[in-house]
Amino acid sequence: MPQSAGTLRWVLVCLRPYSRPLTILGSLSLAEITLRVLAPWPLKAIVDRLIAARAMPATSVSGFAATTAGMAIIGIAAIGLLLQLAHQLIMLHHSRLQMRIGQRIVFDTQSRLFAQLQYLSLGHHDDVPTSDAVYRVHNDAASLERLVLRSLFPMASSVLTLVSMLAVLIRIEPTLALLSMAVTPVLFVALRIHLGRIHRRAETAKALESALLGRTLESLAAIRLVKAFAREEYELNRFTGAAQTAMRERSSVARLESRFSFLVGTVNVCGTSLVLGVGALYVGQGRISVGTLLVVMAYLGFVYGPLTVIATATGSLQNGLAGLRRVREVLALPPETDPTAGRFYPGPLTGAIAFDNVSFRFPSGYDVLRDVSFTARPGETIALVGPSGAGKTTLVSLLGRMHEPASGRILIDGINIRDMRLKWLREQIAVVLQEAVLFSGTIADNIRYGELGAEQEAVARAARAANAEEFILNTEHGYDTLLKESGAGLSVGQRQRLSMARAFLKNAPILILDEPTAALDTIAEQQVLSAMRELRRDRTTFVIAHRMSSVRDADRILVLDEGRIVADGRHDDLLRSCPLYARLCSTLVDDQASASVVPA
Repeated sequence: MPQSAGTLRWVLVCLRPYSRPLTILGSLSLAEITLRVLAPWPLKAIVDRLIAARAMPATSVSGFAATTAGMAIIGIAAIGLLLQLAHQLIMLHHSRLQMRIGQRIVFDTQSRLFAQLQYLSLGHHDDVPTSDAVYRVHNDAASLERLVLRSLFPMASSVLTLVSMLAVLIRIEPTLALLSMAVTPVLFVALRIHLGRIHRRAETAKALESALLGRTLESLAAIRLVKAFAREEYELNRFTGAAQTAMRERSSVARLESRFSFLVGTVNVCGTSLVLGVGALYVGQGRISVGTLLVVMAYLGFVYGPLTVIATATGSLQNGLAGLRRVREVLALPPETDPTAGRFYPGPLTGAIAFDNVSFRFPSGYDVLRDVSFTARPGETIALVGPSGAGKTTLVSLLGRMHEPASGRILIDGINIRDMRLKWLREQIAVVLQEAVLFSGTIADNIRYGELGAEQEAVARAARAANAEEFILNTEHGYDTLLKESGAGLSVGQRQRLSMARAFLKNAPILILDEPTAALDTIAEQQVLSAMRELRRDRTTFVIAHRMSSVRDADRILVLDEGRIVADGRHDDLLRSCPLYARLCSTLVDDQASASVVPA
């Protein structure tokens, strides 16, 4: 319960931007309650007057309508009609306003979650499945709306209705009011038992549904491999297994809620029967009129209705709290760095880079880099080679502060990168990955990702520099051609040249090429290599090299092994002086063969 109380306090903070529309919504709820309190009274007046009029001589309808009693009954009926119409009108505005507020709350929560996920560290995204983040944005983000507008608001309205109806019932007939509340202790005990059970089930169900989404995304992302190994049935069995587990857990939650609803309904029926029986005796004894009994029974519906809402809304309340705790967990995570920390610097950097005794280790304690020191001159191309796990990718990721070193300093133009504003620092670095990442949108939009405000002519120049314009113009709509998901329909080489064009357009002084030709065939490699040579011009470049072509082109080669730089020099010198480099080169082939790669 303390955790739930903390979540509810956090909810109140989140609701501050919506205080005005929620206040209006609350006012409409109060108007609804007032009209419900008034609704039975015209019926009481009509019934009592009709019974009183039974002693009147028989007459025609028109004759009865002309009497004083008839006129009064018609007037009361008109008042009752106006009350009902007003109630319906208020309910219409209430539902519309509630829908608008709910949509805004969901939209704002999703936006906050997505923004938070964007600014969390790369380490967080490495540790947490993508499916979990997607589930929180698309499912858990609606928990605040469900909790507030489908649980707390109905419960608060029901409590006010309950208090109002009981107050009137006590004024009418205290004994019947007390009898109507006789079911409350039973409902309270059942509610306490129900809350404990459904809380645990709701948490487990959400975790299983998140895992199911992960299974779906994983299988569809690897659909080529699935088909290549003819594993469709195997993947289907894995999916159905996870789906059945999630379904069983969600079904158990539904069973608990249905049992509780049955109990609530049974208790309410017993209470209604008890009040009706005693009320009928009171009518027979002359203690109350038939109209008063009708008012009592109408109010009883308004009493048991709120009790049912309060009882059954606890399931939605627990589901909402479970989802909100997951939202709160993400929003409470610290971003990778304060976006306002650090300084801007006039103009671009020259690209002079120095690593000074830099070490890095994973949270598990495994040391990836150990006391790495080297310098790179502006415009110099440095190739990084080494066996798998040597720390090549980690080294270049530290340059853009994708990870933070455990010790040591990284300097660019003599400035510690920790003193630079993160966004500005990353704007000085262009990256071309082994697998070109393309987004949904046009070809021009994907190139323009390197410089969002670039004009079309700048986009075209970048494409020409990357040897990409020829195939772009051969597509159906040229630069305006819409790409399929992840660039499906383009060859690996074409996707890589679009990635190169993006880097050209960014025009950053520092360039990172992370195995950009590893997945290419000989012809595609030559096209990309030509673009790479142009792209490296006048930029400080780091190439994670898996092919001889990239190694030979480098001004210097750093050989890494077990997190340390074991050799630094040019290709011919390292062949003679570094046995490890010689062994690595034996796995490389000449540009003409261009097939083998150094182990990743």
